[in-house]
Amino acid sequence: MEEVMSFHPEPELRGHTLVVTVSSHDGRPVLDRHAYASLASTFHEAAVNDDVRVVVLRGLAGCFCLGGDFSEFLDATKHQQLIAAVTDMFRMLATFPKPVLACVDGDAVGVGCTILFHCDMVIASRGSTFRVPFVDFGLVPDAATSILAPQKLGYAGAFRFFCLGDTLGVDDAKALGLVGEIVEGSAEETALARARQLAKKPVAALLQTRGLLKGDTDVLCDRIDHEISLFQQALQDDATLKRLQRIARLAA
Repeated sequence: MEEVMSFHPEPELRGHTLVVTVSSHDGRPVLDRHAYASLASTFHEAAVNDDVRVVVLRGLAGCFCLGGDFSEFLDATKHQQLIAAVTDMFRMLATFPKPVLACVDGDAVGVGCTILFHCDMVIASRGSTFRVPFVDFGLVPDAATSILAPQKLGYAGAFRFFCLGDTLGVDDAKALGLVGEIVEGSAEETALARARQLAKKPVAALLQTRGLLKGDTDVLCDRIDHEISLFQQALQDDATLKRLQRIARLAA
């Protein structure tokens, strides 16, 4: 992976497309409580901004997102703020009324992968990979993926992906339905082109059609709350904490 940027790019409005970078504010390809809060605020503002018709999520150069910040998992003093920020962000994403596209270039791990299940289109470069190692960590999936993953991947595909925790290459991810389009060149350029196509559509018809396809978002929000409750309980379990500490040491 290329060296990550030393800063977090601010959301950028290009025409009617808002480009949002998924990373921490100090330039790491992870999400901490501050990044979750920032994303929630960005989506809230975009939802009521008529100039924004489509949102494109991107990662840093060579890596979409490596998941949550392990240091916050291991610090009980940060759990309350972390849980609140995660809940707000995913509730905002689940109820967001406008199309969301993702361009994946590199690894999408943990929350960096589950966020993709809320996207209407996922465009990935040839070398991209996808992994959700929650069970390996002693945790449960987040972001209502216990509903969205079986819907998108089928039960058997979702079970294998989440419970085995294997890494999916981009071809397998497309075959399962997680990725909609594989590109040989720039995933971001392709995503922006798709976004421009969508932005040209009649706004009301596009948003109404998307809303009909998405269905009842209250169900997703209830599941987000339940998953987060189980996640929080797991972070209080001694065996889980020891496992997370061991993984953090190996990753250091």
